[in-house]
Amino acid sequence: MRRQLLIGLDVGTTAARAVAITANGRVAAEASAPYPLLTPRPGWSEQNPRDWIEASRSVLRQVALDSDGEVAGLGLTGQMHGAVFLDAADQVIRPALLWNDQRTHNQCLAIEARLGRRLLEITGNPALTGFQAPKLLWLRDEEPEAYARVTSVLLPKDYVRLFLTGERLTDASDASGTLLLDLRRRTWSDEVLDALELPAGWFPAVLESPERAGRLDASTAADLRLPVDTPVAAGAGDNAAAAVGTAIVREGLVSSSIGTSGVVFAHTDRPRPDPSGRLHAFCHAVPGAYHLMGVTLAAGGSFRWWRDLLGEISDGLDYDRLAALAATVPPGAEGLLFLPYLSGERTPHLDPLARGAFFGLTTSHGLGHLTRALMEGVVLSLRECLDLMMESGVRVEEVVATGGGARHPLWRQLQADVYGLPVRRPVAEEGPAYGAALLAGIAAGVYRDVIEACGVVTMEASAVAPDPHKHHLYDELLGLYRSFYGSTRGAMQALGALGK
Repeated sequence: MRRQLLIGLDVGTTAARAVAITANGRVAAEASAPYPLLTPRPGWSEQNPRDWIEASRSVLRQVALDSDGEVAGLGLTGQMHGAVFLDAADQVIRPALLWNDQRTHNQCLAIEARLGRRLLEITGNPALTGFQAPKLLWLRDEEPEAYARVTSVLLPKDYVRLFLTGERLTDASDASGTLLLDLRRRTWSDEVLDALELPAGWFPAVLESPERAGRLDASTAADLRLPVDTPVAAGAGDNAAAAVGTAIVREGLVSSSIGTSGVVFAHTDRPRPDPSGRLHAFCHAVPGAYHLMGVTLAAGGSFRWWRDLLGEISDGLDYDRLAALAATVPPGAEGLLFLPYLSGERTPHLDPLARGAFFGLTTSHGLGHLTRALMEGVVLSLRECLDLMMESGVRVEEVVATGGGARHPLWRQLQADVYGLPVRRPVAEEGPAYGAALLAGIAAGVYRDVIEACGVVTMEASAVAPDPHKHHLYDELLGLYRSFYGSTRGAMQALGALGK
C-alpha cells in the first residue's frame, strides 16, 4: 500500500511554495517558484493574480513528481488582506492590492468616521491600510469604472482555490483580516457591509479552516498530476497556518517569529480584542478559537538593513559574524538602545511615520555594541506586544521561536531573557505550507481534528531558559525603550514629512 501524502500550498508575497508531508509529519518533497512584486507608485504594492496561478501549478506539479505516495488532500494558505477584483466571468479586473499597500489612508479615515467604536467591537481591529475593506473603497473612489465591473472579491489563496476547484470559498482566519468579518459570529458583518455600502453577494461563504472546500476536478488534477477529486481544505491565513505547523493550538503557547517582520502570535480560546486596537485580533485556524497578534514591521528587516549597509564597507560581515560580534558585548550594549521602526510601525503604535533610531551613542561604542543594541531593540519591540497580550488575560507558559530568529543561539537567548520565559523551537520548521498540509489531513480524514494533526509536530527536547539577572536588566531597559517613541513621535513625523 502506497503511503498517504498531504500537500500544503502557500501563496506568499514573493513566491508560491508547496510542501508534501507524510501522515507522521515527515517532509517528503518541497518546491517554490517566485513571482514579481509590482510597485507602480511609491507606497503601492500589487501583484498579477495570474502569476500566483502559474507559480502554484509549477510547485504542485513538482512536489507531485518528487514525492513517492498517494496524495490524500491539499490545503491552502497565503498572504492575508489582499484584494482580487473579479468580473461576472471571473476575469481579473486589475492587479491585486496587497497587504503592504499603503495607498488607502483616506479610506481608513472614512471607515473610522462611519463606524467609530463599532468597527473595533465587531471586527476586533481598527481600520488599517493593509486590510481588504479600505482597498474596496479606494477602488470605488479612484477607479470607478473598474469598480462598476466588480461582481466578487477574493483573498489571494482563495483566488487560487477558484482555479483549482471552481469554488468561491474562504475560511474564518483569513476572512477576519478583511475588516468585514464579525469576529465573534465568524461570518460577514451585515452592519459593516451596510455602513460601507458593499454588496454582501461579493464575498464567499466562510468555512472553518479544516473543512473541505472543494475538490480537484478531472482536468485540473491531470494538469497537476494529482488524483481526481483530491479534497481541498479551506485552509488559513499565513500566520494562523504557521501556528498550526508549530502546534500553537492551545492557551499558554505563544510563537515569536523573527523574519523580515516580527510576529508574536498567541492562541486564545475566546475573542480578546485590545480595546485600543494596538494588537490584531483574528480567528484562528482552530475551529471556534482565536488569536492575538503583534507585528514589528522591520524585525529581521532591521538586521538585514544593517548587514547590507555594512556590506558596502566589508563583504565579510555576514549575519553570523555580526551576531558573534554582538555576543561579545554585555546586555544593554553599555547604554545603547535601538528603535526598529525603519518601515514605520504596526503594533502597538499603528504609525507609518515612525522612524528608527539609536539612542545613547558615545565614542566608546563599536560595531558589536550597535549590532547588539539593534538585536535587543527588535526583541524589546516584540516584548511590548507580548505584554499587551498578557494584560488582556492571555496566559503564557512557553514561547516557540520561529523564523531567522530561531536559528542563531544569541537570538534565542535574547528572546528568553527579554521575555523572561523559556524558548523552544521546532525540530523542522516549514512555515505556513506545513500547517496547510496538516489542515489538508483533517479535511481528508487522516486526522480527527487540529489537536491530533499537531501531534506530529515535534519540538527540540531542551528549551532555552531565561537568565534572571539579564531579564531584570531588560525590564529596566524596557521602561526607557517605551518612553522614546512618545517623546520623539513629533520629531519622527516632521522628519518623515521632510523625507517625502
